[in-house]
Order: sequence, then structure tokens, then C-alpha cells
Amino acid sequence: MTDALDLPLIQTGKVRDMYDLGESLLMVASDRISTYDAVHPTLIPDKGKVLTGLSVFWFERTAEIVSNHLISATDDVPDQVRGRALAVKKLEMVAVECVVRGYITGSGWTEYQREGSVCGIALPSGLEESQQLGEPIFTPATKAELGDHDENVSFERAVSVIGDRALMERLRDVSIALYKHGAAYALERGIILADTKFEFGVDADGVLTIGDEMLTPDSSRFWPAEGYKPGRAQPSFDKQYARDWASGSGWDKSPPAPTLPDDVVSVTREKYIQAYELIAGEPFSAWLERVA
Repeated sequence: MTDALDLPLIQTGKVRDMYDLGESLLMVASDRISTYDAVHPTLIPDKGKVLTGLSVFWFERTAEIVSNHLISATDDVPDQVRGRALAVKKLEMVAVECVVRGYITGSGWTEYQREGSVCGIALPSGLEESQQLGEPIFTPATKAELGDHDENVSFERAVSVIGDRALMERLRDVSIALYKHGAAYALERGIILADTKFEFGVDADGVLTIGDEMLTPDSSRFWPAEGYKPGRAQPSFDKQYARDWASGSGWDKSPPAPTLPDDVVSVTREKYIQAYELIAGEPFSAWLERVA
């Protein structure tokens, strides 16, 4: 879908491809899906459009909390990638992922069971899987090369990685503010935002700016509020369905990732679109019509 773009390709990631527009970048969200930091050979139809539409939705809602890199979803966006691509600012990216957890699940739950803490943050004993934490916690991660696993690290380790304590404190505070805003809004729509990750950079004027995606099914765990019960894994509106299949497939979680079955593709696509419609409060087709 992006091979035909007559633009200089800067970078290919797990999901997104970045092209040079001169003064800005074209960020294209593909339909690729990764689990355990490995990209599957199977595409999830419309996934990239869901990620793009939801990111725009959240960028517009959170602009007063922190600047974002969005320039336009239509201007300078070629027709063949409309709906899945954005013209964005060029940023000097910060070399850590900013993860906020409001509930104990995923790798955080695994670490808690082993050590009673997550990324060096001691938590109360006796927590159950999927239990809500008293307050959201900031648990940064180092960014891995393509095919490697991101690594959860302590706040102090993250400070040493970027070499700027004041910036790391600002990233923590902004990330928690964004999580709280998103979690409160999502809950009004019947969705629990269990955790999420953000990526930040600094723009040409030195302004801290959120980049990449924001509060999407790829970067977040969304659970239905109805039927939520701690003590077990939760059903979800994100890529957890594909992740669960991959975990139970016998794959050792090292590249190459296996092909996803048709039923997993179909259900995962439905969950992505459902996430868009519940959060944005409109049919998925409305997003496509706006950028057509």
C-alpha cells in the first residue's frame, strides 16, 4: 500500500512507515500487527485507519495538556493512503517509552507476582490480576530495535538513558495527566483504559510534543467496563485477542512470528473498529468520509 508512494522512505517500524515531506513527515499506519515485538506476516484489514482516526481524535482532545505532532490528515497526504496517514512535525524523539498503568496486568502483573513491584515501584501485597491501582503509576520502558523486546526500567534508569532528570519528570507528569484524561473519558463510554504508552519528542522550538500514536488499541489495553472483575484476565477491545492466540500457539515469541488464522484476523479487525466507534462516538465510516 505504501510502496507506490513517490517519497523518500525514512524509516519502517513494526506498524508505521515514515516518509520525508521536506519540512514535515508523512506517517503511514499499515495494517501490520505485532505481538511480543515481532511482526506477523498477516495483515488486519483497516487496522491502520483505526489507529490513525483514533490518534487524531485524541490529539484534538488533549492539545491543552501537551502539544502533539499532528499537522493535517488531508493536506500533503497522498490519496492512496488517506485515512491511514498524517502529515506530522519532525521531532527529536526521546529514547524511552512512557507507560502509565492504572490496573495491574500484562508484564506488570508478571513482574508484580515475582517481585511485588513494577519497574521499581513497590505495590501493596495481595493485589489480584487486573485490579485497579490506587493511583496510576508511571513505568517507562527502553525502546528496542525491530524484532527485540522493549525493556521495562525504573524511573532512575530512564533518567540515565536520556540524561535529563527534569525532562523525565515532565514526561512522567504529562503522561499521567494524559492517562487520567483518557481513562475518565473512556469510562464514560463504557471502556476501562487499563494502561497505555506514549512517545514524546521535542520540536524545532524546543517544545515537548507527543508523537507516534495516542490511546489506540495498539498502544493501550481497553476493557469493557460491563462485566469487569479482578482476579482474571479481561476481554478487550485491543490486540490482546491476537496476542492471546499467539501466546497459546506454541510459538516461542522469537521472530519470525506465525501467520494468524482467518478467524483471529476477523475478530481482531472487529475489535479495532468497535474500539473506534465506542470511543469516538461515531461510525468508523465517518472518519473515512472526513478524509476522503
